[in-house]
Amino acid sequence: MKIGIVYTSTTPELTELVNREVEKQLGTEAEIQNYEDPSILAEVREAGYVTAGAAARLVSMFMQAIMDGADAVLNCCSSVGEVADAAEAVGKYTGVPIVRIDGEMCCEAVRLGSRIGVLATLPTTLEPTKNTVKRMARELNRPAELVDGLIDGAFGIDQEEFKRMLLAKAEEIAGEVDVILLCQGSMAYAEEFLQEAIGKPVVSSPRFGARELRRVLEHKGLM
Repeated sequence: MKIGIVYTSTTPELTELVNREVEKQLGTEAEIQNYEDPSILAEVREAGYVTAGAAARLVSMFMQAIMDGADAVLNCCSSVGEVADAAEAVGKYTGVPIVRIDGEMCCEAVRLGSRIGVLATLPTTLEPTKNTVKRMARELNRPAELVDGLIDGAFGIDQEEFKRMLLAKAEEIAGEVDVILLCQGSMAYAEEFLQEAIGKPVVSSPRFGARELRRVLEHKGLM
């Protein structure tokens, strides 16, 4: 079984975290092939939206993973998650599902409460994630009131300093929310810390993305 994991930006820590969650669900025998193009996120950040060129390069990585024999593809960037949605039809046609790392996480946040705090370090991640939460709320026929938690200046900083800034923002909105959602997979290492600190459910994407990978592979009869 071969899995293509697509990043628009990553660190060794994030790659290790995602791979570990995938291996928990699929077993260590699953072959993981990582694909990365940091120019995609850089272009999206600069433009403030997903440009046609950035979307095309992302889709080309999905297609490369399919050509390389992937049984499923995991998209790890929430800023371009809606491009992955648009590529779902290609995944169905080729028999190679294209899975968003954050889709099932957004569903879980809606299940856990109607007031959802959405934390991100980039506006270009915050807005697409909010759109996904709203879509999932409609599909589940549940109310969803979203509270923004944009952490200015936190992208790419030291993990300990980031945890401090993340906690400050979470405490600021904690009284207004039932659950906190961490938009970016790179924030997942702080999930347990934050949940213990504020006493509210916190969700992050890698474990949910890995579970969704397992689900689509079971549907294909590969597990």
